[in-house]
Amino acid sequence: MANLRKTVCALAASALVLSACGSAGDTTSGGGDDKRPVVLTTFTVLADIASNVAGDKLRVESITKPGAEIHGYEPTPDDIKKAAKADLILDNGLNLEAWFARFVKESDAPHKVVSEGVQPIAIGEDAYQGKPNPHAWMSPTNVGIYVDNMVKAFSELSSGDAAVFKANGDAYKAKLKEVRDEMTGALSGLPQNERALVTCEGAFSYLARDTGLTERYIWAVNAEQQATPQQITRAIEFVKQNKVPAVFCESTVSDAPMQQVVSATGAAFGGVLYVDSLSGPEGPVPTYLDLIRHDSKTIVAALTGAKP
Repeated sequence: MANLRKTVCALAASALVLSACGSAGDTTSGGGDDKRPVVLTTFTVLADIASNVAGDKLRVESITKPGAEIHGYEPTPDDIKKAAKADLILDNGLNLEAWFARFVKESDAPHKVVSEGVQPIAIGEDAYQGKPNPHAWMSPTNVGIYVDNMVKAFSELSSGDAAVFKANGDAYKAKLKEVRDEMTGALSGLPQNERALVTCEGAFSYLARDTGLTERYIWAVNAEQQATPQQITRAIEFVKQNKVPAVFCESTVSDAPMQQVVSATGAAFGGVLYVDSLSGPEGPVPTYLDLIRHDSKTIVAALTGAKP
């Protein structure tokens, strides 16, 4: 922990954003009166899931803010401060948060990778070929595994509340199953060639596996946001060959490349999907359940021609 405090001080001085390491205030609205153990997550989706499992027994914080793109996130001095105060650190794993390694190395807090136990799907092309697709949380089935890992970690952190964490986790998993079953049922009547999910980023491999859809994308990971002509051509050819009725793009990237696919094929632009971040409280996806329901309804409506 001493090394971490030194890192905080150095970053604070260089960035000119923190007045003094010893006088830094609390990093959340809970303030100094909130004595609950602090659980720190890497991004807002994990924070929301963790909050549902923790209930009011733990204080859950996210490093990144709503709307942030997490693949290439650059930590701030304030993020280092949060790590110093955490009692437990949660990250997704599967190579998502390479930038997060410094927190794990320098913090004395226990660390849990919440995707542990998920059956990974390998990325099939480009510079990331063969590496695990990190977007495992886009599968409600996988999030059930996340929940189990959180229940275990929270119970070790606050053993007296273990029964509460278990009950909260079970209730949340029931809601996840409901969303998955609704989407699977709604898509069941589609012809095989139209059972395709075409998006800008390859973020939906696990959701596609859950629901029996074939996934296609323009680029594999958001680090490659500048789509090449070859990538766009491949998407166009797939949509034409399979007569895919609609295509989609994620909220954190430009849909301009996908609009080229729309123009070349006549497929509809099915809508914006959310993946890497929740919205603010007034936005369309303030919680993970809102996110997965929004995406499910958007996909079903566009592919089947039903009203969302």
